[in-house]
Amino acid sequence: MPDFWRKELWHPVSVHFPLALLLVATLFFVISLFRSEFPKNTFKNASLMISILGVIGAWISIYTGDMADGIVSRKICDPTILKDHELAAETMTYLFTAAALIQIPLYFNVFGAKLQKISPFIILTCMLIGSVFLVRTGHLGASVVYQQGAGVYKHSVDCDEFK
Repeated sequence: MPDFWRKELWHPVSVHFPLALLLVATLFFVISLFRSEFPKNTFKNASLMISILGVIGAWISIYTGDMADGIVSRKICDPTILKDHELAAETMTYLFTAAALIQIPLYFNVFGAKLQKISPFIILTCMLIGSVFLVRTGHLGASVVYQQGAGVYKHSVDCDEFK
């Protein structure tokens, strides 16, 4: 039970759900651009709602990552990978936040006709570039955990603590 309170364990718990949501939101937004009639609005609306949830989760993941940083950075051999992971995560989060913030007025038709036409391409660009950073962030995070051993419990040779 004491492992529950280890700060570095909250980050992997909080990070996976928003990553999946943001990828699905991107997929739904792409589908909404190519679908006409009724389903177009359905995918567009779903993309907006999922984006908002994903962005909130991404900011929580940034917060929990900052909590884990001080603990994990002392345990790994190459802290530059951790810094690259953090920068990629922040860039990804800002891009998806921008996409969501543009989607909200687009949803309510607040933009003028010209901006209403180009804003989907701005959103798509932010989401696609954000997805690239999302994959990079995940790859670097896996490297921090599996190659550097960050946040991994190192048991004794004979595993006596589990008997």
